[in-house]
Amino acid sequence: QAQLVESGGGLVQPGGSLRLSCAASGFSFSTYAMNWYRQAPGKERELVAGISSRGGNTNYADSVAGRFTISRDNVKNTVDLQMNNLKPEDTAVYFCNADGRFHGLYVYWGQGTQVTVSS
Repeated sequence: QAQLVESGGGLVQPGGSLRLSCAASGFSFSTYAMNWYRQAPGKERELVAGISSRGGNTNYADSVAGRFTISRDNVKNTVDLQMNNLKPEDTAVYFCNADGRFHGLYVYWGQGTQVTVSS
């Protein structure tokens, strides 16, 4: 059974940093592109960052480029999101996503972790 478990969320002051981690199990992790999405109250879920299956390509939303870094470890089956210089507008629930559609596979979601940026 595929599972994605996020950790690392919390409360941080503006300008601070957090590192989110997502542990994957139950599927062929190295076959899947991995993404981080976020959803703020009253807003649509949006793609924050993505990384290709082998980690060679990454992409970022304009709003986080230069502040966030996505990385993955295909041995440990984890994907991380390092978030620096956090702003109040980064407050949201962050979701880990595994996307295997390029290979005709499935899409999986984690349960989400809350990130709150406030003084």
